[in-house]
Amino acid sequence: MNKLLLILTLCFLTFHATAQGDWISLFDGKSLDGWKISENPASFLIEEGVLKVDGKRAHLFYDGPIGNHDFKNFEFKAEVKTEPGANSGIFIHTQFQEEGWPSVGYEIQVNQTHSDWRKTGSLYSVNDVKEVFVKDNEWYTQHIIVKGDKITVKINDKVVMEYDESEDKERDPTKIGTQKLSSGTIALQAHDPKSIIYYKNIQVKLLP
Repeated sequence: MNKLLLILTLCFLTFHATAQGDWISLFDGKSLDGWKISENPASFLIEEGVLKVDGKRAHLFYDGPIGNHDFKNFEFKAEVKTEPGANSGIFIHTQFQEEGWPSVGYEIQVNQTHSDWRKTGSLYSVNDVKEVFVKDNEWYTQHIIVKGDKITVKINDKVVMEYDESEDKERDPTKIGTQKLSSGTIALQAHDPKSIIYYKNIQVKLLP
């Protein structure tokens, strides 16, 4: 397939999936095509069709053709497994940056037993979850829904966090402009060398 035909095919599939509201895979299990890594590329590996996060701080930003990697209203879903003491995060409405913790967008926490008290499903430092809903070394589904001013997080189909930005009258003004809904891409976090996390079946559904 030549390059022009491949581009046209991807555009058609993207438009069709968008129109139908279908789930679209963002990770083929074989490569990191469509993704861009900051700081430490070695922190993201592919093992037997699974994305393994293991290494120094880095972030894996979706940079592919789906939605032109600029999502506003959408659903994100992935199967996740944490090793004991691991910490990671899923960033939304963010943008690529070469180094450091992403300064734009919100982070949804991935953490069952790390020392950070903000656990899986937390909208980090905005609407935090203290309860632990899953165990380390077990696959679970993390589902994020972003619609208008509202963010919903489900763990194994259970709603664990809801946040309506427009109704938050106590928003920290120093965070406005960084932690604020607008649009942007998705990023997965490598937090530290002691945090090992696995992701698979990484999907997005574009919403009107």
